[in-house]
Amino acid sequence: MKLMRTEDAVGQVLCHDITQIIKGVTKDAVFRKGHIIQPEDVPVLLSVGKESVYIWENDDSMYHENEAAEILRDICISENMRATDPKEGKIELIADTDGLLLIDLERLRAINALGDMMIATRPSGFMVKKGAKLCGTRVIPLVIARERMAKARELAGDKPLMRLMPVKARPYGVVTTGNEVFRGRIQDTFTPVIQQKLAEFGCEMTAHVILDDDHEKITAAIQDMLAQGCQMVFCSGGMSVDPDDKTPLAIKNTGARIVSYGAPVLPGAMFLVSYSEDGRPICGLPGCVMYARRTIFDLVLPYLVTDTPVTKEWLAGLGNGGLCLNCPVCHFPNCGFGKGV
Repeated sequence: MKLMRTEDAVGQVLCHDITQIIKGVTKDAVFRKGHIIQPEDVPVLLSVGKESVYIWENDDSMYHENEAAEILRDICISENMRATDPKEGKIELIADTDGLLLIDLERLRAINALGDMMIATRPSGFMVKKGAKLCGTRVIPLVIARERMAKARELAGDKPLMRLMPVKARPYGVVTTGNEVFRGRIQDTFTPVIQQKLAEFGCEMTAHVILDDDHEKITAAIQDMLAQGCQMVFCSGGMSVDPDDKTPLAIKNTGARIVSYGAPVLPGAMFLVSYSEDGRPICGLPGCVMYARRTIFDLVLPYLVTDTPVTKEWLAGLGNGGLCLNCPVCHFPNCGFGKGV
């Protein structure tokens, strides 16, 4: 590109958008890249502080900012999302469905560490709604060397940087445990909480039993619910280390693969997640899920309803950001809970 005095640039092609900012009124481009400057445009350009403008001169060794943003777009985009048109050198990705946003953070950091370019995203591991903005991409200068963008492609590899996993509503069962509930000494206030949280994802409870602290009965109930076609089973209560808390043993005796008993999250340290032989989640929910507004369950549930495997490594990473502050007014997920990277 070539820098020219605005008065001398009539008839030339702008190589970048020209933005006009009027506080409280607008922030938008008055002229777009590719615009051929006309005599009447000169006063407008001067009014937005452009006494000089960059004129496009084609150079095979460089990319224009819009072209470079398209490369970053292609590095990020995958199914269930769409891209906006370039605007002022920036391209955004938009969700085409409700789903769990997953980002390869290692590759994201590597590309952003190159300098002269940026990909800014929403936090990985959280639900987004259809139409939500997922990320913005752009390069910092107006033009950038092709070799720099080639390096970004190399670091990105052949897999998209971002994935949007759609929600799959499915039936589930709940095994409510505890002698105090079974014998009617207290009301079951746990199951309604589970139903409320699962309803947000369109999931329906199709099986429910209340049992005493007999691990053999709990094991049999879980197996029966799986046989009935439940795609997830949640066991409430009996998750502490007290001698009469038998739920972890009951889940283990189903033959399920235990991913983790315990998580570095408060509330929710005694959470258990496992998978049946055919890959259906079986979870033991600690008592905090019943009374705390946000817990480990809120962080794990989006993974369960999108068929995204919960791993021991991912759970371990929740320790950074895993402390809920129990704010008087809860703003989750618009807060730091579960957002450690």
